[in-house]
Amino acid sequence: MSSSLPPTGAFIVFEGGEGSGKSTQIARLAHFLSAQEFTVVTTREPGGTAVGQLIRNVLLDPATGDLSPRTEALLYAADRAEHVHAVITPALSAGSVVLSDRYVDSSLAYQGAGRQLKVDDVALLSSWATQSLVPDLTIVLDIDPRIGLSRFEGADRLEALSLGFHDRVRQGFLDLAGREPSRYLVVDATQSSDAIEADISTRVLHVLQDRP
Repeated sequence: MSSSLPPTGAFIVFEGGEGSGKSTQIARLAHFLSAQEFTVVTTREPGGTAVGQLIRNVLLDPATGDLSPRTEALLYAADRAEHVHAVITPALSAGSVVLSDRYVDSSLAYQGAGRQLKVDDVALLSSWATQSLVPDLTIVLDIDPRIGLSRFEGADRLEALSLGFHDRVRQGFLDLAGREPSRYLVVDATQSSDAIEADISTRVLHVLQDRP
């Protein structure tokens, strides 16, 4: 699948299961790129917009209770459509490097593999919501959910789901990366933060040097 990005920007997404350290590594990469004089925009899903924050509250609050997997998928797609429209596309058009904590692959892994919806259906929904916007690079921070979940004291609505669910999510991410290895970087998230940062920054610089 080819990227439909404007030629001036670069879109880098961080994916992975709960407790994989995405927030830490996004902050480190943003600092590194800023020092290299790139303009960096960091954002997240769900909740990267005002509307998205409302959707995030519904999706992650344990008080929400059970939702139909299809309802869940639609809410994530709605958040993503607004995110692309209001944040990602304008930043790319301005020439920024956009670092997003989660994007389409989270829906494919969580609602597809995890909730066991048809992955092709979730992919079609996400493609429509994003107008087929594809990242330049997707970084998967891979971790056994038994380790990742142990890093939390409390749990949101999704974190509280079974280990079987989280095992399927992990495999979902790895399957996606295996199908298109040239556009993915899978990193062992049990390494030290410094080692993870080094792997990521090296690959990201290659991506940025190769952009139009």
